[in-house]
Amino acid sequence: MTVVDCTQYAGELRELSARLPQIPRADLYAFLDSAGTAATALPGPLASALDTFNAEGSQDGHLLLRGLPVEDDAALPPTPSSTPAPADRPLLTMEGMLGLVGRRLGLHTGYQELRSATVYHDVYPSPNAHHLSSETSETLLEFHTEMAYHLLQPNYVMLACSRADHEHRAATLVASVRKALPLLTAEVRERLFDRKMPCCVDVAFRGGDPDPGAIARVKPLYGDPRDPFLGYDRELLSPKDPDDVEAVAALSKALDEVTEAVYLTPGDLLIVDNFRTTHARTPFTPRWDGHDRWLHRVYIRTERGEQLSGGERAGDVVAFTPRA
Repeated sequence: MTVVDCTQYAGELRELSARLPQIPRADLYAFLDSAGTAATALPGPLASALDTFNAEGSQDGHLLLRGLPVEDDAALPPTPSSTPAPADRPLLTMEGMLGLVGRRLGLHTGYQELRSATVYHDVYPSPNAHHLSSETSETLLEFHTEMAYHLLQPNYVMLACSRADHEHRAATLVASVRKALPLLTAEVRERLFDRKMPCCVDVAFRGGDPDPGAIARVKPLYGDPRDPFLGYDRELLSPKDPDDVEAVAALSKALDEVTEAVYLTPGDLLIVDNFRTTHARTPFTPRWDGHDRWLHRVYIRTERGEQLSGGERAGDVVAFTPRA
C-alpha cells in the first residue's frame, strides 16, 4: 500500500482550504475553479506524489493520503441520514481536501442519474439500503469497478473520511489488475482481452425498470495487453459463454488473491485508480446515533481512456450512455 503522510502539511492545507468558497454548493463551478487554482500551491512532495500517481499509477492501484486536517468529531455535524446534502451546508475540511486533491488530478464529475445529479456524495449507512448501494452496511459490498458499464466511467474514485465506524471494522478492499495479471494463464488473458461481455447496470441507471437485463457490454481486460485496464463487477458482469464464465472466474480468483484492505480513519483520503482496480467494502454495524461512519466521495475524470473530449469543466454532470 502506498501511503503519503500529510501530517506535516496540515497547516498549509488548512490555509489552502480557507481560500475556497465556504459554501461550496452555492456555486460548485466557482468552488472547483477556486480549488483548481489553489491546487497549484499544494506542498511540493504531496503534489509530486499526486502527479506521479496520475501519470503512472501504481502496482497497488491506489494511493492513500493519511493525516490530512479534519474536524474533531465533536465539531462535525451529525452523520447524514438523507441525500443530497443541504445546499447551504458550510464546507467541511475533508470536502476541501477532495476539492484540492481532485483538481490536481482532473475534473470532478457528477452523473445525472446518481445521487440527484450531485458531484459531492455523502456516504453513510442507511437502513434497508439496496445491496448494491454504498449506503448498505451490514452486508458485503462486492467487488466492482465503479460504473464499468458507463461510457464515461470515472478515472478515479476518491473517498475521504470524516468519521470511521464505531468498531473500526469497515475495510475498503482494493484489488489491482497489475498484481492479478501475473496469476492468469496466457489463455485466460487472451480470452478476456478486448472481449465484450454482457453487463447489467446499477439500480440508478436502470431508468425505472427493475430488471432491464444486461444492457451494457464490458471488456474485462482492454487497452495495452502488457498493462491492461480492468472492467469488472462481481454482481453485474454476466458472461454467458461457458469459456467466458470460466475465464471471469479465474480473474475473480486472482483478484481475491491480491486484495488489500484499507481501514479509513478521520483525515484519510483514498484515491482508487478506477481503470486498473476493483474495490469493495466489508460489513459493519451502525448504531444510528449520529456518529456512524461518514465518508465523502467524488468522481474524477481525466484524459486517460478517452473520458474527456475537450471543453469540460470540473463540476459538469454527464448523462448515462452504456458501453456497447
